[in-house]
Amino acid sequence: MPEVTQVSKQAKTNEKFAGALKKPRKKRGLEISRHFTKSGQNPLDFVEYELRSCKISNPDGSSVFEMQDIEVPKTWSKVASDVLISKYIRKGGVPQFDKFGSALRNKDGSAKLGAEKSVRQVVKRLAGCWRFWGEKYKYFATQKDAQAFEDEVSFMLVNQYGAPNSPQWFNTGLNWAYKITGPAQGHWYADPKSGKLKLSEDAYTHSTARLFYSVNK
Repeated sequence: MPEVTQVSKQAKTNEKFAGALKKPRKKRGLEISRHFTKSGQNPLDFVEYELRSCKISNPDGSSVFEMQDIEVPKTWSKVASDVLISKYIRKGGVPQFDKFGSALRNKDGSAKLGAEKSVRQVVKRLAGCWRFWGEKYKYFATQKDAQAFEDEVSFMLVNQYGAPNSPQWFNTGLNWAYKITGPAQGHWYADPKSGKLKLSEDAYTHSTARLFYSVNK
């Protein structure tokens, strides 16, 4: 009988262990270590900026594009600031503020809209939107990890340690930061609930980073 009892105990132990393996493990999420930033400090506040202008002209001297007094890091090259100002700065639909941070309004009381005025706005809408999506779909282990992610990415963007491709600069965060929308342009996105591809309902709610013209099977 002792042998039967021992076998019975072992069988129950095996069953318990097997049941534990079948239970889905609780997902904790991404843990983000800080390498360039410190908690509680905005990395964009530790950069020296200056106002720059960009002018692009035709061979005959006529102006193609001109924009003045955009805030960029002093360490950036002229080429880098020209690309930011001429290509990536949003040119319309952005709420405007005075030097004290108060919102500017039109005579009818509506928000005065215009262009982004600083690289800080561009970095904030990119890193902030990525963080928002990460938190929305539970990518991060904790809120501290989400904040570390935004801070680290902000540091890398403003200090040119890394950068996304052009469509991210153009489109990401426009809806999140400024509520800008527009007609759908034929882009697709993966629905997080169904996992299936869906046509975007508008231009900026979902970010677009690549364009596929065809897929060879």
